[in-house]
Amino acid sequence: MGSIIDTYTEKFRKSSELYDQGHSIVPGGGHQSRVQKPFPYFVNTAKGSRKIDVDGNKIIDYMMGFGSLILGHSHPVVVEKIYRQIQNGTHLGALSELELIWGRKVKDLIPSAERVRFTSSGTEATLLAMRLARGYTGKKKIIKFVEHYHGWHDYAIPQSGLNTEFGIPKDTLSSTVVLEPKINLIEDYLEKNDDVAGIIFEATGGHWGQFPLQNPTFVMDLRKLTVKHDVVMIMDEVICGFRMSKGGAQKRFGVIPDLTTMAKIVAGGLPGGAVAGNQKIMSLLSEKNGVQKMFHPGTFNANPVSATAGIATLELIAKEQINHKADLAAQKLKLGLREVLHKREVQGHVHGVSSIVHLVLGVEGKESDEGVSDVSHSELARATMGNIPKMLKLAFLNEGIDIMGGMGFFVSAVHSEDDINETVEKFEKVINALRSDGVI
Repeated sequence: MGSIIDTYTEKFRKSSELYDQGHSIVPGGGHQSRVQKPFPYFVNTAKGSRKIDVDGNKIIDYMMGFGSLILGHSHPVVVEKIYRQIQNGTHLGALSELELIWGRKVKDLIPSAERVRFTSSGTEATLLAMRLARGYTGKKKIIKFVEHYHGWHDYAIPQSGLNTEFGIPKDTLSSTVVLEPKINLIEDYLEKNDDVAGIIFEATGGHWGQFPLQNPTFVMDLRKLTVKHDVVMIMDEVICGFRMSKGGAQKRFGVIPDLTTMAKIVAGGLPGGAVAGNQKIMSLLSEKNGVQKMFHPGTFNANPVSATAGIATLELIAKEQINHKADLAAQKLKLGLREVLHKREVQGHVHGVSSIVHLVLGVEGKESDEGVSDVSHSELARATMGNIPKMLKLAFLNEGIDIMGGMGFFVSAVHSEDDINETVEKFEKVINALRSDGVI
């Protein structure tokens, strides 16, 4: 049996050729949100829980559009409604009632959503939320946490786990304060500094729960601190919105932020995002007495095609057991992965909440279903940001399974019992390959 890389190179030969061609067209050979070595693979079609690449490989997908597709790929209801809207127009250059319907769907599900403003991406949503917090409070600084990712814009990027400060002025960086997500440290900073406009955080912990928070206690304590110090609380639900529950993490934890940022599921897998929240803060985007304090233009904001996909998706989430099905499949997957780790005597653990599953090799930890791994930040960083997750991803792909970032799984409502069983069965082969290559 060849090495993991040799097997991958042979199995995805046409993707390698396309990637080589891509370098003369697109910087980096193609847009990679997560860089994959020795080369990424190219997909032709996707439906339900499966996708087919350019080499004809059939793959069980746990990337699910980076978490966007809780309904699975190409859900027939969503596809049909998108098709009808495309026939009616893709860009109307005017207001559309679809924006209002979409906004009502968000308000019906998200507890904090007194008003909703749509953007074209999650990055734009967090940028808008930070600007609203600064405008509302008249203060300059935003607190974010180590390894919490809020998009690639200048104010969100510091210490987000990427090579992030290149090209950003120091003056811009100075307006973002990065802290460890520890209540005592946050409280101490707020006691000593009165220029904090807002605190933004991933509700499940850094990198969609890779670095878990002590939920729900941390989020509740943070809410108390922000109220005490008149700081705008921005809950980033770009990934966990409509996934942790129909009403997102805030509904699950019983904590109402001032502002909520959303994308991915909110737009049904099409480009789109949103900021929702307190009416007084959101009113900065309205005209009053002939004056508009904050402008928020955007050619594709509330685009009718994205709105249509978002409406269809949120309607299905509201009336069907979408979250319940995805959560049950994730629970079965977690149990199966743990059994393999124990059976094969592999050091590691599985954690995750709702339909998010994280697999950590090389570090023992609490096998929690509530998003707590009970492992230090430094240990998790070594285990999930080194060579092991890179090779884990390739080894899974060699077995016809795609996982997120080499360390996790976005489970959807269409992942079947057969999908889960096959994944668990193939995980044993993945372990064999990793051991054969000396990775673990």
